Amino acid sequence: MPDTSALHDRGVRGVILSYVDTAGINRIKAVPLSRLDDAVRWGVGMSPVFDTFLADDSVTSTDLLGGPDGDLRLRPDLDRLVVLAGQPGWAWAPADRFTQEGEPWLADQRGFARRTAELAAADGITFRMAIEIEWAAGRDDDDFRPACRGPAYGMTRLVELSDYCRDVLVALEDQDVVVDQLHPEYAAGQFEVSVAAADPVRAADDSVLVRQTIRAVSQRHGLRVSFAPSVVAGTVGNGGHVHLSAWRDGRNLFDGFPDSAGGPAAAGILAHLPALLAVGAPTPASYLRLVPSHWAGAFACWGVETREAALRFIPGTAGRPGAANLEVKCFDLAANPYLLLGALVAAARDGLAAGKPLPEPITGDPVHLFGIPRLPTTLDEATDAFAGTPMLREAMGDALFDAVVAVRRAEADRLRDQDPAAIAAALRWVF
Repeated sequence: MPDTSALHDRGVRGVILSYVDTAGINRIKAVPLSRLDDAVRWGVGMSPVFDTFLADDSVTSTDLLGGPDGDLRLRPDLDRLVVLAGQPGWAWAPADRFTQEGEPWLADQRGFARRTAELAAADGITFRMAIEIEWAAGRDDDDFRPACRGPAYGMTRLVELSDYCRDVLVALEDQDVVVDQLHPEYAAGQFEVSVAAADPVRAADDSVLVRQTIRAVSQRHGLRVSFAPSVVAGTVGNGGHVHLSAWRDGRNLFDGFPDSAGGPAAAGILAHLPALLAVGAPTPASYLRLVPSHWAGAFACWGVETREAALRFIPGTAGRPGAANLEVKCFDLAANPYLLLGALVAAARDGLAAGKPLPEPITGDPVHLFGIPRLPTTLDEATDAFAGTPMLREAMGDALFDAVVAVRRAEADRLRDQDPAAIAAALRWVF
């Protein structure tokens, strides 16, 4: 049981129980600190209908999910409980969902990520993963007004928002999140923070926690932030690039890539990228970001340090062992990170099991090359690819798989007749 007296001494009065739904929205319930023991023992009620919620809180359905019946129990994972530096008086814990009978919920996304990681471990392979966090900092308007000026990667931006960026770093450090770097990014008012790699479940937890922390610190500085894939239509959006490596017996399988055992893992991801977009680029706004010649990874190809390819192999600095990794560039932060990392592990395992070969790498911008396949350009196309992928259905199970299909089709229908500016505006402050 948790040491609530120690939490009380640190000023905690409420605990947030957090999970992410199929649409990528962080849903929560909160309990007073005095009720945390009860929440751990018995869980907190939460309707299963949220598995078919859309980003605007409307609801679709599947044969199993989306009705008014039933209840689930949210149980906080105390191993990940964090006292929030950006929200004084609060602690946060990711939650797993269970049935009233105490069985793991068949559509629980965090459970899916854990299950795929355990299957990989049974094969003797552990994955290390991290999601880059890009966000646009603006003033508190419905329209987006960047909170700083200056060029991409320019010192001007950091000078103008120096106290703010320092407070982001301090809050993350106080929460034991290891930050690798923070810098101004390409788009107006845009920044990026990269954190240390971890196992898939913890990496997904970190993605949720880091964004919540950035949002809280921003609020205290009078800023409004967007993690949406397209903040302003026609400009560079926010990505959620995934870095991953695979390890067996203490050895990085991406050392010696592509001729190493990491080659088939990357080939599995590359082969399934059109379907994986329905998980990792889950909104119509995602395809406003996913355009050629914007370093978004719009083509199904790979290259060594090639930032236009969907898969960028990073050999790492010479003399630094184990640093090699694969960056998947075509995803964004509207994705449920548990679904995304779990699906990537499933695709990598599929490639390893089949011994899939990698095609030849590309150099330069693939838009100028012949025969390089473009990734899906609409959510409809990506959802069709996902719906036709038995490997992902088997990995997720029917209930979760069908929920993804239903939510993606409903999201596409909801914004189908909107122009790009309206699509970006509809999701700008949701993510």
